[in-house]
Amino acid sequence: GRSVDLDVRWQPGIGDPSFMGWFTVAAYFATAILCAATARAIRARVPAAERGRQHAVWWGAAVLLVALGINKQLDLQSWFTAVGRAIAWKQGWIDRRREVQFAFVVIFATTAAAALAIASWSVRRTWREYGPLLLGTGLTLTFIVVRAASFHHFETFLDRRVAGARMNWVLELS
Repeated sequence: GRSVDLDVRWQPGIGDPSFMGWFTVAAYFATAILCAATARAIRARVPAAERGRQHAVWWGAAVLLVALGINKQLDLQSWFTAVGRAIAWKQGWIDRRREVQFAFVVIFATTAAAALAIASWSVRRTWREYGPLLLGTGLTLTFIVVRAASFHHFETFLDRRVAGARMNWVLELS
């Protein structure tokens, strides 16, 4: 294979070393532990014939939350952005990067919405068990889409403080 020389301006490091950054990571991990405990309890207490995919859904949520917790501090989306910017410069379409960013956000948002719609439909008869999980997943995916969009006016909103708390913290922890 041919090597591609990209000027990627990114260095690994802790993305948010503040108390709230680490608190958010702890919240992701604690919630992942609760999801894993739910999966184990379902597997242990619900007969296989009635279990369906319940335990797999909760394990999936646990894995997603661990990944989000790791990403929170490794700031992998910044690496992704830096690689995209380097590719845009290398291939000469840097002036059209906003169109590509917009398309990426639309595709991500559409995929997330479709996944939630499919999940909602598949659990329609067991809404009591899955409703809170789907609501939490929906809010988390919405937050991720908004952060991925990083429109300037929304960044200003996320940096706003209400009663000492940044809106970014409030939304992400919700």
